[in-house]
Amino acid sequence: MGMPHPLPDPLVEIIAERFRVLSEPMRIRVLDRLRGGELTIGELAEALGTSQQNVSKHVGVLARAGLVAREKDGNSVRCRIADESVMRLCEEVCGGLQRQVAELQAILGSGEGI
Repeated sequence: MGMPHPLPDPLVEIIAERFRVLSEPMRIRVLDRLRGGELTIGELAEALGTSQQNVSKHVGVLARAGLVAREKDGNSVRCRIADESVMRLCEEVCGGLQRQVAELQAILGSGEGI
């Protein structure tokens, strides 16, 4: 069963909100770090070279969107990817970008269009 066509307006709004959540580079960096498994806010902050407050803010946005799960662990908050489909989406976009770059390099390398 595929997606309805045309997409119902409420579904369009939900899809747009998910893309808005993913439009912030730091949130993509957080998701990328979490691909390797659970990390605390502190571990994420250290790995990303930013403050715990900044990471916590972005993790909160990702959690409200249902993409990341948070769990209190003593004095720390552990984070993990809650919706694996977001990683498939990122891989799809990355693969598309890699193909575009390869095509551009092939064009530039062959002297076409110069």
